[in-house]
Amino acid sequence: MQVRQENLLHPYTSASKHDEVLLCSFSQAQNRMNFNPLEGISPIDGRYRSKVAQLADYFSEKALIQYRIKVEVLYFIALHESGIPQLSKYDTKSNSELKKIFETFSLTDAEAIKEIEKTTNHDVKAVEYFIKEKFDSLGLTDFKEFIHFGLTSQDINNTSIPLSLKDAMEQCVLPKLEALILELESKAKLWATIPMLAKTHGQPASPTRLGKEIAVFAVRLKEQVDLLKHIPYAAKFGGATGNFNAHTVAYPDHDWHSFGDKFVSQKLGLKRSHPTTQIEHYDHLAAIFDGLKRINTILIDFSRDVWQYISMNYFTQTIAKNEVGSSAMPHKVNPIDFENAEGNLGMANAIFEHLSAKLPISRLQRDLTDSTVLRNIGVPIAHTFIAILSLEKGLSKIKANEAAIRADLEDNWAVVAEAIQTILRREGYPKPYEALKALTRTNEAITEASIQVFIEGLDISDEIKSELKVITPFNYVGK
Repeated sequence: MQVRQENLLHPYTSASKHDEVLLCSFSQAQNRMNFNPLEGISPIDGRYRSKVAQLADYFSEKALIQYRIKVEVLYFIALHESGIPQLSKYDTKSNSELKKIFETFSLTDAEAIKEIEKTTNHDVKAVEYFIKEKFDSLGLTDFKEFIHFGLTSQDINNTSIPLSLKDAMEQCVLPKLEALILELESKAKLWATIPMLAKTHGQPASPTRLGKEIAVFAVRLKEQVDLLKHIPYAAKFGGATGNFNAHTVAYPDHDWHSFGDKFVSQKLGLKRSHPTTQIEHYDHLAAIFDGLKRINTILIDFSRDVWQYISMNYFTQTIAKNEVGSSAMPHKVNPIDFENAEGNLGMANAIFEHLSAKLPISRLQRDLTDSTVLRNIGVPIAHTFIAILSLEKGLSKIKANEAAIRADLEDNWAVVAEAIQTILRREGYPKPYEALKALTRTNEAITEASIQVFIEGLDISDEIKSELKVITPFNYVGK
């Protein structure tokens, strides 16, 4: 669904007399709706606006209104298809005109609905009245009372929001994540044969391969994305308290639960939760946020590792001629893309944490705390999106510094001690671990020469000595 891009942060919709004492009154705020990005309070609507503008198609106030209209219109069409007698004279030829209400939804339409809301002080009711006006203009006045028939506002919100999230994930976020995974896989293949000193506890450890260490992150991300895709986008749809009370009293012979299941799954592509209170449980939504949080945690781990590799000179960065690394130190080429990613991922996870912890909790059959919280879904999604873009950029700029990586291996011959003592164990040599510990756990440098001298002094066959002597930090990398 394409809409004109609006602010990711939703503006307040009404103001009381008390608000007039505030520094910036509601009327003043309204006059600043079309602000310059330089005036954005949040960086996702200011500094980073150009990077996340496409997400406004799913998470802006205008987008939310458009998705609400989509649900209302499709619901009316579904009511007609279900055989409601009073809709028998409705001509299905009008379906295309009705769908245009949300398909061609404009900023002017959104502003008209906000104008209605000033009177209703209820956002979903304003949408209902707007659609009724459209019915009048289309000559469908006789049927307009079946708009929002038997529903509560949460039947609309709890379908619109997961639908917009589903579209945003499938059309924006997941493709970007999968492209990032492909890039990691590509780097893993490119660097597959480069031996590298591992660092466990920050100390030199048994060698590994650079490509394999990158592949670890690709696999971790792929598995979590696969898990994320299996979480359903759930929706509540069942009237005021989830029991289709109003529907049943009006049409007791209808199987309303079957109708609800079919409408939510076939018309909207969502999973209907049942039974429910007045609102969605949000358990699946919380699982989605937790899944994204796990993905972001992996990306934070990756960002920090690459940052460390850059500081160790294992990676060099492409130098942009006119780019400045420091306002005072001309020589600096900072790993800012990975730092930017880490910061944005942390912001996203903090909000995802609150969303997943708060949303499944609602007093009795419902309270309103979910409403304002749900309006912020686009914020952590945007920070996640910014982070992925930063990682894409950062990955495109780094190159493996094989000379530095090789030099580090050359300086750490002690890491072959594990290999030597393992073969000695195989041969039944007495206390091989202790022998290698005595050699390596000192403050003296262990070199290729000192390793060769140690091997030569072992009471083992020449054949085993030859086997040990070919082991180096460059070939002791496993499979």
